[in-house]
Amino acid sequence: MTEKKSSRKPSRQTSTVPARRLFVLDTNVLMHDPTALFRFQEHDIYLPMVVLEELDRGKKGVSEVARNVRQVNRFLDDLIQAHKDQPLHEGIELDNNPVFSNGSSAHGRLFFQTDVLDAAPLPQLPGNSVDNTILGVALHLCSQQPQREVILVSKDINLRIKANIVGLVAEDYFNDQVLEDADLLPVGFHELPEGFWEEHGKDVDSWQDHGHTFYRIKGPLAGEWAPGAFLYQDQEHGFQAIVRRSRNEHATVETIRDYTEEKHAVWGISARNREQNFALNLLMDPDIDLVTLLGAAGTGKTLLTLAAGLAQTLDEQLYKEIIMTRVTVPVGEDIGFLPGTEEEKMAPWMGALMDNLEVLTQPSNNGKWARNSTDEFLLSKIKIKSLNFMRGRTFLNRYLIIDEAQNLTPKQMKTLITRAGPGTKVVCIGNIAQIDTPYLTETSSGLTYVVDRFRRWEHSGHITLRRGERSRLADFASDNL
Repeated sequence: MTEKKSSRKPSRQTSTVPARRLFVLDTNVLMHDPTALFRFQEHDIYLPMVVLEELDRGKKGVSEVARNVRQVNRFLDDLIQAHKDQPLHEGIELDNNPVFSNGSSAHGRLFFQTDVLDAAPLPQLPGNSVDNTILGVALHLCSQQPQREVILVSKDINLRIKANIVGLVAEDYFNDQVLEDADLLPVGFHELPEGFWEEHGKDVDSWQDHGHTFYRIKGPLAGEWAPGAFLYQDQEHGFQAIVRRSRNEHATVETIRDYTEEKHAVWGISARNREQNFALNLLMDPDIDLVTLLGAAGTGKTLLTLAAGLAQTLDEQLYKEIIMTRVTVPVGEDIGFLPGTEEEKMAPWMGALMDNLEVLTQPSNNGKWARNSTDEFLLSKIKIKSLNFMRGRTFLNRYLIIDEAQNLTPKQMKTLITRAGPGTKVVCIGNIAQIDTPYLTETSSGLTYVVDRFRRWEHSGHITLRRGERSRLADFASDNL
């Protein structure tokens, strides 16, 4: 048994291994990312026949997976039609591929299983499942082409474990990940080092415009600051500012409003820590079109967002109404179909909205009737929309809140954010440590995708809230459970 395992395992050390590797793709890779066919640069791709069978079974329906499968089928059909004069057993050049934003393209070949493979089943692979068939095909390719490295690519952890057991190199599909480590996400603020003003004071210009104080700073640190990021320094009087522009070691920053003071409260809510103060400055700034807030449970993401939305909708009348949506992914077992209208069906998913409205209307001491009237009036300005009916919509002068955004895919986030018309502000809030959607991780979540892609845009801002302010019990549970 040991000899059989070693004979089937591709050698990484031999000098005869060519530069082009052969990647055998599992079905779930194509279901996850339809453009995976064009993500392997100069290397070759092999699709077993059983993968095409699984794609055929998965093309029906309106789900995200079904749409991805249909897109894969269109890609394959376009490739075959573009090379219909070329024998399939020789492979198809992957030159007819979409252009990606990073300019990358594929230069390898796509191979299909055109022959019946004589791959004897291994005793440690009982049954005749699809996964075992893919393993058999990959092992046959290893023995048929010993001079090249054959790698199985799959999102299925169990399949990768079985591949390693039988001596086959297996890897996860990482191209859909925005970052290799979620810790690389920006927090949205920078602490100025000691002696910063002594070193940069000579090159600082300051002026005032419409009651706002601006500084133009020059230096190596200024080139590292992204627009929308905050700067602070804990001194006797303190310094807090937001970066408006940053280019070539030159940055223009503007001092911010201190929302920790009671006189600057937003709808009765004051910031309780530095990060909340930064978040309120982003939420109340009409020049910021997109705000992303990350944070653990109890850090005040929803409360701050809703308070800022009500203040700008009812008091300042910058927006016509507040629209709130979220993906309906249950934490436990699904409770089934819900009766009623769209808003009545979404009501159980919007418990966070009602909880925060209760906090915002708590100071009312005019009795139960007045309290109910206030809640009814506020709810008339807040529309609860389902994610399923967002495609094709255009929101004008709206305050759009995307709750639990960590459960959305990058494609769903793109669909929602592109609904924004003139005068609309989009706020994405979530906690990437609480992802309930299958096949999504901290590094492939749509929320991570948006934070990374908008980090250098002057009309966006991001803050990671660190301190919990819900209760001492919630804070301890968040840190220790």
